[in-house]
Amino acid sequence: MAKAVLCNTRLATMVGAGYGLIPDGALVVGDERILHAGPLADLPAEYASLPRQDMGGRLITPAPVDCHTHLVHGGDRAREFELRLQGASYAEIARAGGGILSTVAATRAASEDNLVASALPRLDALLAEGVATIEVKSGYGLDLETELRMLRAARRLAGLRRVRILTTYLGAHACLPDTDPDTYIDDICIPSLRAAHAEGLVDAVDGFCEGIAFTPAQIARVFDAARALGLPVKLHAEQLTHSGGTALAARYGALSADHVEYATEDDARAMAAASTVAVLLPGAFYTLHETQAPPVAAFRAHGVPMALATDCNPGSSPLTSILMTMNMGCTLFRLTPEEALAGVTLHAAAALGLTDCGRLAPGMRADLAVWNVDTPAELAWRIGFNPLSQRWFGGQPC
Repeated sequence: MAKAVLCNTRLATMVGAGYGLIPDGALVVGDERILHAGPLADLPAEYASLPRQDMGGRLITPAPVDCHTHLVHGGDRAREFELRLQGASYAEIARAGGGILSTVAATRAASEDNLVASALPRLDALLAEGVATIEVKSGYGLDLETELRMLRAARRLAGLRRVRILTTYLGAHACLPDTDPDTYIDDICIPSLRAAHAEGLVDAVDGFCEGIAFTPAQIARVFDAARALGLPVKLHAEQLTHSGGTALAARYGALSADHVEYATEDDARAMAAASTVAVLLPGAFYTLHETQAPPVAAFRAHGVPMALATDCNPGSSPLTSILMTMNMGCTLFRLTPEEALAGVTLHAAAALGLTDCGRLAPGMRADLAVWNVDTPAELAWRIGFNPLSQRWFGGQPC
């Protein structure tokens, strides 16, 4: 849109302490970027004559970022939901051929068009709550053809909706039965990564470091391949046990370590030194009936940024609500509402290596969420209620 001043609004800038709240704010947008954010009384003279848009006293925040999803996949796992309620554990279901492996079979059977079509309703649910940037992982193919098909489908989503999609290669997600994990890493996972990178399909590389998946040594080989390609890394770490994944992620300067329920004080210290974001995923914690919560106090003590994400996936977190994720972060992990909002804006952007979103500040993308709320805390407080008034993407309401 042409340059304009959004006024009669409150701004949660996420700059400085807390919400960075400006009660009577003015936000100048134009050319897809924020040109100015501050009190209306301090509006620079150069913007005084611009058209003004009355926002009706509503709150404006940076548009949420969902920094950890498995949005593209085939099939569903509703039956496993029933099994878990009957007492089966996540690991027991996985060893019996369920879990990730059942989604692998459904995803391999789906065409690229099918994957796109099935992902769109999940994507639309996130956009309806203001989300403007979404990370989408592969990892349900475990072969070259399907991994690339998933990444191509994820890339296509950005052409069908006004959203920014970042793709993450997650070939080291699981290992098929009767397959040697080392052979899989060397002969399938790493060659598929190189092929996906050659096709321009990869923004980052992830893995699942866990007893039911891959060891730190095996993941390190994937990370070495990513480093050779100039790609940043992140890791599913310490979700079910303490396996050494968080320390590995820190050694490689990972953008994020995700789940981290079993991370330790030493892990928090290492993450802080490496500027690695802790991505908390309360949807999986809730669905799996876990009791070991992430060490939030240690993360606070050592200054580890904490992001929140839906972990949208067909098994352990069939969640497509960033607002519910904020509420869960507060109720299950005892985050403050300020930490929850930072977790889906400022810190979620950092978990993706992005420096152009997550804050209301000059030079940032004008990806905005306009809310019918009186205070930012309402966004994390309500359950099953969506107060979004407008979503802006690249300086345009949509």
